[in-house]
Amino acid sequence: MGGTLFVTLLPGALALLLVWAGIEDARTREIADWKNIAIALLAPLWWHASGMAPWPDMALQIGLAATVFGLFCGVFAFGWMGGGDVKMIGALALWFPLQGLVWMLVVMSIAGGVLTIVMLFDRARDRTTPIEVPYGVAIAFAALLAMRELHLNHPSIVA
Repeated sequence: MGGTLFVTLLPGALALLLVWAGIEDARTREIADWKNIAIALLAPLWWHASGMAPWPDMALQIGLAATVFGLFCGVFAFGWMGGGDVKMIGALALWFPLQGLVWMLVVMSIAGGVLTIVMLFDRARDRTTPIEVPYGVAIAFAALLAMRELHLNHPSIVA
């Protein structure tokens, strides 16, 4: 399989996982661990296909993902986000460079805020159930928007 084809297939697989995880979270308020594991395990293949050097590029990407995951573990500890959401953000942090990741997190925050407002309006009709925001939908939406950078700005691959 040529490098260019692989560079196209990996983001395609990521997109399918994101859509699937977003739908699952909207329906059940859970994201299966295997989806987050798959997202994380596909990232090193992406790194290799896109020509990232092990040092310092891959090491920096792992450090960035560990930092983001640690920060969002704090968000989880306060009960502001579910565990599947935190794992999904950590796995996605393996895919995006710092600038793309920050952009994704900003879009995710805005989309999550809009989703929360929609859920509040929906709750106005049924006050008996607590609000459970399917934040995985906002995460998937933001990551899908940020993925265009994976296709438009990736380094050239020699097939």
